[in-house]
Amino acid sequence: MSTLLKQAWSEVVRPLIKRPNRFQVAALCYRGKGDRKEVLLVTSRGTGRWILPKGWPIDGMNAAEAAMQDAWKEAGVTDGKLAKEPLGEFQFTKQMNEGAPARCSAQVYPIKVKAMEDDFPEAEERELKWVATEEAAEMVDEKDLQQLLRDF
Repeated sequence: MSTLLKQAWSEVVRPLIKRPNRFQVAALCYRGKGDRKEVLLVTSRGTGRWILPKGWPIDGMNAAEAAMQDAWKEAGVTDGKLAKEPLGEFQFTKQMNEGAPARCSAQVYPIKVKAMEDDFPEAEERELKWVATEEAAEMVDEKDLQQLLRDF
């Protein structure tokens, strides 16, 4: 491929066909403080990987409220102190039901957990685990999320 053709591809064609990342919200559920701080990870329904509770925006809710709703559906969090601003963002690839993978960005909202229930919508589909932030960083796959957890 000629240099001119490569330049045209990267500057003109590629931006036209590259889709923007899809937007999701994630809940960084935690308890304790300092050296005793732990975060809550859940397993993905599709792959069994450890992840934060996360999902799509919800009509009628802001991003932080949608993150709290996902913390309930996926982890049973019924009460917590919800941050109104995101802690950060991470990128990941999601396998869509239609079969094609999609690039996604998730804004992460911290929630200091005050109460949980064992009976929640996805209780039969997920495992939950409280772990120290450094251990959580080792358990998740996404590099941006690993760094976010370490900095938390």
